[in-house]
Amino acid sequence: MTKTGAAAKARGSGLRLKPDITLLPLDPAAAQAELAEAATAAEENGLTRLATFLSAKGEVQDFLGAVFDLSDFLRDCARRRPDMLDRLFDSTVAERLDALLKEIAASSLAQDVSEAGLMTALRDLKLEAHFLIALADLAGEADTAKTVERLSDLADACVNAAIDFLLLDAHRQGKLKLPEPQNPGKGSGWVVLGMGKLGAHELNFSSDIDLVLFFDPEAPAIVDPLEATDLFVRLARRLVRILQDRTGDGYVFRTDLRLRPDPGSTPLAIPVEAALTYYESRGQNWERAAMIKARPVAGDLKAGEAFLKELQPYVWRKYMDYAAIADVHSIKRQIHAHKGHGEVAVKGHNVKLGRGGIREIEFFVQTQQLIAGGRFPELRGRVTVPMLGELAKRGWITAEARDALTAQYWFLRRVEHAVQMVADEQTHMLPDTDEGLERIGKMLGFAGEEDFSAAFRASLHEVERHYAALFEAAPELSSGVGNLVFTGDVDDPDTLKTLAQLGFKRPSDITRVIRSWHFGRYRATQSAEARERLTELTPALLEAFGKTKKADKALMRFDQFLAGLPAGIQLFSLLQSNPSLLKLLATIMGAAPRLAAVITRRPHVFDGLLDPALLAELPNRDYLAGRLAAFIQNSVGYEEVLDRLRIFGSEQKFLIGVRLLAGAIDANRAGRAFSDLADLTIGAALEAVETEVAGRHGRVPGGRVAILGMGKLGSRELTAGSDVDLILLYDHDSEADESDGGKPLAPSHYYARMTQRLIAAVSAPTAEGVLYELDLRLRPSGNKGPVATHVDAFKKYQRNDAWTWEHMALTRARVIAGDTELAAEIEAEVAGILALPRDPKKVAAEAAEMRALIEQEKPPSDMWDLKLVPGGLIDLEFIAQVAVLTGQVQGEGRVTGTSATLARLSPGFADGQTRQDLTNAWALYLALTQMIRLCLTGPFEKDDSPPGLIDLLLAATDLPDIKVLEAHLKETATTVRGHFKRLLGEKR
Repeated sequence: MTKTGAAAKARGSGLRLKPDITLLPLDPAAAQAELAEAATAAEENGLTRLATFLSAKGEVQDFLGAVFDLSDFLRDCARRRPDMLDRLFDSTVAERLDALLKEIAASSLAQDVSEAGLMTALRDLKLEAHFLIALADLAGEADTAKTVERLSDLADACVNAAIDFLLLDAHRQGKLKLPEPQNPGKGSGWVVLGMGKLGAHELNFSSDIDLVLFFDPEAPAIVDPLEATDLFVRLARRLVRILQDRTGDGYVFRTDLRLRPDPGSTPLAIPVEAALTYYESRGQNWERAAMIKARPVAGDLKAGEAFLKELQPYVWRKYMDYAAIADVHSIKRQIHAHKGHGEVAVKGHNVKLGRGGIREIEFFVQTQQLIAGGRFPELRGRVTVPMLGELAKRGWITAEARDALTAQYWFLRRVEHAVQMVADEQTHMLPDTDEGLERIGKMLGFAGEEDFSAAFRASLHEVERHYAALFEAAPELSSGVGNLVFTGDVDDPDTLKTLAQLGFKRPSDITRVIRSWHFGRYRATQSAEARERLTELTPALLEAFGKTKKADKALMRFDQFLAGLPAGIQLFSLLQSNPSLLKLLATIMGAAPRLAAVITRRPHVFDGLLDPALLAELPNRDYLAGRLAAFIQNSVGYEEVLDRLRIFGSEQKFLIGVRLLAGAIDANRAGRAFSDLADLTIGAALEAVETEVAGRHGRVPGGRVAILGMGKLGSRELTAGSDVDLILLYDHDSEADESDGGKPLAPSHYYARMTQRLIAAVSAPTAEGVLYELDLRLRPSGNKGPVATHVDAFKKYQRNDAWTWEHMALTRARVIAGDTELAAEIEAEVAGILALPRDPKKVAAEAAEMRALIEQEKPPSDMWDLKLVPGGLIDLEFIAQVAVLTGQVQGEGRVTGTSATLARLSPGFADGQTRQDLTNAWALYLALTQMIRLCLTGPFEKDDSPPGLIDLLLAATDLPDIKVLEAHLKETATTVRGHFKRLLGEKR
């Protein structure tokens, strides 16, 4: 046999896949089973050679088994489309990817292709490319730089195919007259800019794509310039549908058009001249920063390059003032420099936005580019790592910073890809369980969770160190802020000027307040050492409060806080050595009146911030339960237990809120933490009440109690300001006629008394405050019924007399405390009631009627009334509740959370795109609601809210500007209302 023939035979004997990394499965037995399933799927599809290969032993088989065990997405792809693996007998991954890109390019140019046909073709081809890119990445065949390049090439090809199809379709209909139909984009006038990671050619595995669409009404292809806007807006809508809609074949790329100028009031496609006028006259600094990465990706590429060239003076200013950089820095609120405040949490860490994450490296580069790019054209590149090299060449950063940030950038991008490859989800959050971290570690070639966590934490600290060195300096007395003299009793004129420059509107009043600190009128400033530390800290305090944009209010709140402190030396020392903690305190004082009021009234809650591990520890149920047990274990007597519960609840609500404010946890985790805290503290209060009542009245023979959490408590979606909805259920021996104590009571009176004591224990105001406001109106018969309900009466009422709305409320019910056997009985009963047969049309009609009534009686105050606005939270809750009641939820076990329910809507009720829209909307509303409720005690009023709060809302949603956020809110509400009408029917 010739050498060539031998080589061909060798190639044909196995998959042309060469793993350079040894992947270990989570469960070797499961990996073998997954491999066998893939072999069976291959056999069923007539792919005998693949089935034979997968059934054999070898390095590639071991690798694939591990992949299928570690990634549900890749396993499902291989089962559904085994042909994708089979083709690797004849082609390498690189060769097959090249062929796929050619097929994508050709898919839109066929004469007979329809829009539906194109959508199917793009989804099939994209899925195969996605699958192969992931395999090559996990195998180590392609490094991360190659992976992001391949993902970006794939997105470019898909966008081009969709654009070419739409242009040709418009040409065939006579709406456009393309100069070269065989090259549709040329001369079409349609400018399609890729932004963000698409523009930089740095897409992640499950990335959405940011596009901005412009058009030139004077382009050769335009038939009627006056009709051009309508035409391109229609084409833009179809473009999003082609790429984004979820069909039975999946989706191509989630597509975001919100980075266009003023998205709340402009069409989806904008004339080039109008766009240039906007950027030059009203463009924001965040838009300048975004344009660094802009790249023509499809359509009229020549017109796109001309547009960007004309925009260069706007993006790259020759003389860049640092005030503008500060503005960009403030708009990228989610980036903080945390110098030494606590360990970095690995569980639940946001690889993109979290401390030491990808965004810090990107912003590190981007800010230097904005400062220097106007004078040095070589610093105007789109791509992150090459720009680190250029910055080092010109001396803007050290070679050590370049090498360290380059290495960590690619490491963090690998982690990001692994997180997303598990289930093809657009997430940047590491799992919050040991098993989840073990999975990610093994996907990256680590031995397990410990090795991965150590490497990940080291990476974050490395990034954090360089970022902090660039943007933060420890506060010093000679910080250069200007004259600050607070001695004597006459205002120093230069000090007043300095205060005004720092952002204070009433400098004389501020001077008077600070002077009072030095007189030692507060307990915290009575010692000479405390006053000395505070004096050293004052310039940094004033700078931090000045940046909150409502500096006077922030400092006055701090003054009230200071007045209540028992001592100050420890706090002042900590703030002086911890700029991140000082920034956090300034944020609370300037942006979060609710939290500021808490620490002003109860300064002891601030003690929790002194724990260096605060931001590293997730406030999960086990963590909170351990802290609670330690806090109340030495309590003596009923009243002391209740007081300590109130103190604990107040402090932990504050600390959960601080974690949310600092970005250590997201809104979803905050909701779970607030709910776990309520479960535990109300459960402990119930135990104390049971003991107290038993001491007076004895116990009812066979008596058992359980508390059913309803509403947001039941669905584990509590916010910082939520009251809690409860139903107290009890049971006892059928023969029991009274309790066995010195003052016996009949069972109904006994449990009514117990419930009243519980209400007082939890919600009566005391010197230590209120644990929770309670609402018991969801019990059977509402306020007309007894406060405690026998479990049999509850069952009978729910099965025979309850209204549809009561069963809707029951979908979120969850036992939160009490006797475990009774809890299991109640959970089973609730599940049984929810599973009762119902007329789906009747339930949907009654829900729609109820929603219409709410809308009529409680109209929303404005678009920020996220609960009541059409397409808001109530619409989403009603959709989820109706789906549960009508059996339209898939998956094992019952879930009470709205988000989880929406994600599990059955395909016959809601298609994949609808599910995605609804879960995305819920995530958006939840992020905003959690932050607003954390910071404010009343409604959010955009024009009268702390500017710092708006920054926090933008950080929580990862959007650059309040106008973009409002446009996104409107678009989201419209989408949700459309789904609501379709799924539930509109009341006529």
